[in-house]
Amino acid sequence: MTTTQDVYYVSGSTAILAEDMGKALLAQFQGIRFREEKIPFIYTPDDARKALDHILQQSAGNQPLVFCTIMDQETRDVFNCPEVKFFDIFLNTLELLEGALGAKALREPGYSRHFTISKMDKRVDAIHFSLEHDDGTRPAEYDDAEIILIGVSRSGKTPVSIYLATHMELKAANFPLTADHLDKHELPKEIVRNRKRAVGLTCSPNYLHNIREKRYAGSTYASLANCTRELQQAKQLYMRHNLKILNVEGRSIEELAVQAIQAIGLTKKNQPRLRARDISGHSS
Repeated sequence: MTTTQDVYYVSGSTAILAEDMGKALLAQFQGIRFREEKIPFIYTPDDARKALDHILQQSAGNQPLVFCTIMDQETRDVFNCPEVKFFDIFLNTLELLEGALGAKALREPGYSRHFTISKMDKRVDAIHFSLEHDDGTRPAEYDDAEIILIGVSRSGKTPVSIYLATHMELKAANFPLTADHLDKHELPKEIVRNRKRAVGLTCSPNYLHNIREKRYAGSTYASLANCTRELQQAKQLYMRHNLKILNVEGRSIEELAVQAIQAIGLTKKNQPRLRARDISGHSS
């Protein structure tokens, strides 16, 4: 039987971080239904007491979960009471970091959001670039791309490009390998001169066949023979131009994005490390 649990995200700022962290943790408990509420901008102990009264009234003594990112100790301590199950997301980690770094933290509410806002222009530029350079559009501007994804139709180029832009602030272009390029065994000169920043996407013929069949059942385009031929020709192009090759089969968009930037050595120090399966290529 599914149980229900009340959850509150309280913060001295927007409560977005408290909610993000709390949701990430609660996602591990699939057998429980959570009733969630966000309570932002709790600046003073008086604000906290009013919020706590609301929480206790709503939860009717059922000991709700409270995820907190409030920096001010007096305000934060209002929620650390027997009537709720209190989780301070920042405090223990922040104290450990202060000890490790030998420095005091700012303890300024909302500072991480201020930092995010300062990066917004870069993210917006990346999104615009990726949308304007989707599916082979404007290849003359590929010199400005930070990463270029190449692949046959339905190999996942667009969703990975958009993820790279929206979550990693990277200017990602993508280019479809059509019959013109595959049959001529040629890549556009704009890609060739930027090949160090290009990643060739691939998969098994059966995987591509199944994807294409869902939209174009029974077509030559979706046939296993055609998928096999296109993938073989694409791989020959990748190898001819010493491109890194990334297998998209069975991977999430997030994993593919990280593996793509690892494949070309982009911001290695700043990106999480994943097992480098099915990433191949030759030094250029």
